[in-house]
Amino acid sequence: MSYLVLARKYRPRNFAEMVGQEHVVRALTNALTQQRLHHAYMFTGTRGIGKTTVSRILAKSLNCVGADGLGGITAQPCGVCAACTAIDGGRFTDYIELDAASNRGVDEVQGLLEQAVYKPVQGRFKVFMIDEVHMLTNTAFNAMLKTLEEPPEYLKFVLATTDPQKVPVTVLSRCLQFNLRPMAPETIQTHLAQVLQAETIAAEPQALRLIAGAARGSMRDALSLTDQAIAFGSGSLQEAAVRQMLGSADRSHVLALIDALARADGRTVVQVSEQLRLQGLSATSTLLEMAAVLQRMAVLQAVLDAESAAGDADPDAAVLARLAQAMPADETQLLYSICLHGMDELGLAPDEYSALTMVLLRLLAFKPAGAAAEKKKLTTPEEALSAPVPVPGPEPVAQAPIVEQTRAPLRLPVRSDTNFVQKPLPAPEEQAPTAIETIEISVHEVPQEAALEAARATVADAQWSPTEEGAFWHALVQELVGQQKISALTRELALQSQLVARDGKHWHLRVDNASLNQATVRERLCTALQDAGQADAISVEMGQVSDSPARRNAQAAAAQQAQAEAIVRNDPQVQQLMRDFGAKIVPGSVRLA
Repeated sequence: MSYLVLARKYRPRNFAEMVGQEHVVRALTNALTQQRLHHAYMFTGTRGIGKTTVSRILAKSLNCVGADGLGGITAQPCGVCAACTAIDGGRFTDYIELDAASNRGVDEVQGLLEQAVYKPVQGRFKVFMIDEVHMLTNTAFNAMLKTLEEPPEYLKFVLATTDPQKVPVTVLSRCLQFNLRPMAPETIQTHLAQVLQAETIAAEPQALRLIAGAARGSMRDALSLTDQAIAFGSGSLQEAAVRQMLGSADRSHVLALIDALARADGRTVVQVSEQLRLQGLSATSTLLEMAAVLQRMAVLQAVLDAESAAGDADPDAAVLARLAQAMPADETQLLYSICLHGMDELGLAPDEYSALTMVLLRLLAFKPAGAAAEKKKLTTPEEALSAPVPVPGPEPVAQAPIVEQTRAPLRLPVRSDTNFVQKPLPAPEEQAPTAIETIEISVHEVPQEAALEAARATVADAQWSPTEEGAFWHALVQELVGQQKISALTRELALQSQLVARDGKHWHLRVDNASLNQATVRERLCTALQDAGQADAISVEMGQVSDSPARRNAQAAAAQQAQAEAIVRNDPQVQQLMRDFGAKIVPGSVRLA
């Protein structure tokens, strides 16, 4: 007799045998008991958690006739009647499974729907089960919409998918949806222990824990890994053999890494990482195991204590409790986050073990320094008040110290003719009632507004050098712009160019921006000049421009700005405020309306 793998041998035959999907089992059981049956069901969830199994159990519940042949719809199929045994054996004519991954076209769906017009041959209901339904084409979905919405009373649809986001909402709205959840590692471990006990196979609890974690919520994957582990271990499951098979790091390595990181022992971290490389253990599984251990440590730090952890069934519970006390909670959270994000970096590095080492050392790079380490810190206000502030002498005035804002508790106003600095407070026994004493030192400052005005005048003079043709060209361009005869790049060419010479009706221009010297732009400017009765042809050369309409406009704007600032600065009320209260005119605050 051929061997039957565990995933098929121990496939649930009824709802009572289902593991980890109590919410789905309860809803379907109540619906079957109360005869509140929907015409279309959809089961969603990741691989290996029971979507197809639930579909077959539902089909048996709808068609079971009981051991005596007189039964009806039931939530507990007998498993011995003709309908139940035929469905389990895949021989039931009225239960049709369609794999949409390989039969995704409209022709396959239409062939299935053609059978919907015929009543059941063997059972009470026809059941159409479409697996991986999200793989169907849009045309195939459209072909089944009408039948899916209003099927015959003897027809039930069961759809299963691992990606419900790809199923059209028009299909989802016609189905009763059930989301099957990934199973907890503890649930998988308990079920594996029962299966191995039935198979009379010895297994260590830690070996089952490793398999349950590697299954990632899939019972089918867990049973497949168990089959592989039985073959690898010659009929028994031992932790060392399962670790070797999975390529996962030993818990002792992980605990050693976390202990070294807690002690900021970089040498040990590198040595353990090298041992993992020499043993050929998976870097990904190492980070996964570390994340699991750190998660338990974080729980211990938050809600438990060492005494309650000592009674844990985990043999490493005492070590975890010690590490939870040795590593601060913020470092635990940081290392947990680094482990999770580090798994994405393993595939980017040329060597996953070097990437693993870098991920582990990252915590040491961001680890807060100890109390004995030298740290840079800001001076507190009390330290700033107690620290002596040197008072500069009258010469040289330019070397007068400036009190930093981060260290000084107070900022005193600075007038244009005087400068205030803090003086050291007297000794505690000689302290006066006033908190801070100030002295006044005369300095000579150039008013900032005057300096800005001089800078503007210098820049304007440097950029603008009037020429003979400049005034004429500026007036003409301003007229064309005002009349909207030129726009966009044509306007920019006229504003940025300099009229070098006029040879009758042929004018020579110069521009320093190559992007403006384009044939189409030149033609548009020439057309505008022709319409204005000025020039019939123009030529544009590249070179330095010293007198253009744009620079004349900038010079005029600078002069107007300087005049406006002078009016504000010479206002008697403004001068009184500056003299009595040390007020200043904020640079750039005076703007032309």
